[in-house]
Amino acid sequence: MPVEIERKFLVKPERLPSSGSHTTMSQGYIDSSGPVVRIRITGENDCFLTIKGPTQGMSRSEFEYPIPIDDGREILAKLCRQPLIEKTRHLIQHGSHVWEVDIFTGDNEGLIVAEVELDSEGESVELPSWVSIEVTQDPKYTNAALAQRPFSQWSAEEKSDGLTSV
Repeated sequence: MPVEIERKFLVKPERLPSSGSHTTMSQGYIDSSGPVVRIRITGENDCFLTIKGPTQGMSRSEFEYPIPIDDGREILAKLCRQPLIEKTRHLIQHGSHVWEVDIFTGDNEGLIVAEVELDSEGESVELPSWVSIEVTQDPKYTNAALAQRPFSQWSAEEKSDGLTSV
């Protein structure tokens, strides 16, 4: 069974290095009471259906399949809750890991989150100076939660909580 193991951190934007590699993404979530079902368009022509199980620690089941781009656009428009998640993903090498840094736009503008995928929950990772507090266990930072309650709806205290903690 495919398993996703990742840690997630808020980012200190003033310390973030520039990256030459980036991709725009638009993704939506189909309402369900069970697994998370996501449709993601990456760039102009790549589209994926992803099903994720419940998170246990830093891990969860993840199944991802390519689907036709026209089907993905229609699913995003007709079946996914709104607003969609809009972001640009930057890939930044740090130590022995490639970090995915998501700079959100739209209703989540102002939020920047970095994720690092691991081979095991016990794997050590060198933290870059540009990360702030870890939010791996905080469900409000999942993309599915941000689709339900975008960053623009958070209180000023909620928005500054992680940025002033480190």
